Amino acid sequence: MRRPLSLHARLLVAAGVVLTGFLGLTGAALDRGFRQSAEAAARDRLQAELYLLLGAADLDADLGLSVPEVLPDARLATPGSGLYAEVVDGEGEVVWRSWSALGLDVPFPAPPPPGHPELRETLSSDGAALLTLSLGVVWELAPGRDERYTFRVAESRATLEAEVARFRQSLWGWLAAAGLGLLAVQGLVLRWGLAPLRRVVHEVAAVEAGGQEGLGGDYPGELRPLTDRLNALLAHGRSQLERHRNALADLAHSLKTPLALLQGSLEGEAPAPELRASVRDQVERMATVVDYQLRRAAATGRAPLTASVALAPLVRRVVASVAKVHAARAISFQVEVPEDLRLAGDEGDLMEVVGNLLDNAAKWARGRVRVSARANPPDATQLTVEDDGPGIPAAELPRIATRGTRADPGTPGQGIGLAVVRDIVESAYGGQLELANRPGGGLEARVRLPSITRASGSCDPPRPGGRT
Repeated sequence: MRRPLSLHARLLVAAGVVLTGFLGLTGAALDRGFRQSAEAAARDRLQAELYLLLGAADLDADLGLSVPEVLPDARLATPGSGLYAEVVDGEGEVVWRSWSALGLDVPFPAPPPPGHPELRETLSSDGAALLTLSLGVVWELAPGRDERYTFRVAESRATLEAEVARFRQSLWGWLAAAGLGLLAVQGLVLRWGLAPLRRVVHEVAAVEAGGQEGLGGDYPGELRPLTDRLNALLAHGRSQLERHRNALADLAHSLKTPLALLQGSLEGEAPAPELRASVRDQVERMATVVDYQLRRAAATGRAPLTASVALAPLVRRVVASVAKVHAARAISFQVEVPEDLRLAGDEGDLMEVVGNLLDNAAKWARGRVRVSARANPPDATQLTVEDDGPGIPAAELPRIATRGTRADPGTPGQGIGLAVVRDIVESAYGGQLELANRPGGGLEARVRLPSITRASGSCDPPRPGGRT
């Protein structure tokens, strides 16, 4: 495939096309204007020659029209000079003809009415283009005796075309020089204007090579959103990598103790029932650890450029799933989430948070669970899950969200739900999870998530608090 043109080349080509079109139209307009001006000047010259000839003419002794030998314009006396003149009478007979027309047949048009000058174009006998001007006059030879004459002058269009050619050569030469100069300036301007983009490319290459961790911040306003989001993506990638490393390290560390206990039990001489109980306890413990660390590492966090998620449909889907799990207890779920409320985050993370909170509330509820959400200006959204269960003793609240801790060992579960919620909310999204007993009975879990995009922090161990 052919490689596409660079931005600099595209802009330079576009500027060249626009500049060429603009200068071309400008040159055409100036050329047309000069030609019209030159033609008007040629008409004025012919008219002046006609009036000079008319002023030089007079009557002779025989009452005939006479034109002196020496005229004001010497070209009329020079053969082939390009300026010709003649006078004809009312019968069309030539009364006088200039020496410049010697040996040349100038086909002047028919005489115009007296007092009405007429400009025409014609060809001479040698094929030269001529511009002619004719004027009919009525000359009073004697009282009661008038004679009609037609004064004619012609000028070769070669003079006019030479003037236009000289102007055109000068015009297009200057326009070409101006176009090349402007194009060179435009190239320098484009190179200067696109320098930040080239620097982005160089800095991205430096990030790939490990020479720097992110892009610089001193970019123009048009590029700042791009560079900020690239930096956010890089920070998010580093954060995710750190989360996965921490999860693997925590998983390895957490499995050391149960594996050591299993090895000790197998090497000891404990009775079979005691050995089976020990193995079962350690296997359950390892399963809890693996499940927790996998769910913890799977949290995506709020990545830059992530599309927002409509919260109301998501909550309804999770409620429908939880209601099926606890269908035997006939729990009433109440959803109060605005339809236009959206959160910027991963849908899987949000379903994990809402699902764990609702499942935890349904386990303890007597008959009602309420989930609500609202925007909490200026930059947060609050999700609240309430139940009408017995609540949690105040002394148990600081430790209940620790992994593996349950308020009632008889309640099914592994004791990791709220620990995963806290880790996702606080570590991956920079939010906050609060648990509190309701005055009327039951537990209220409040999740505050920032509405603005932030780089997720490192994956720290879950903090105490809450119930699973």
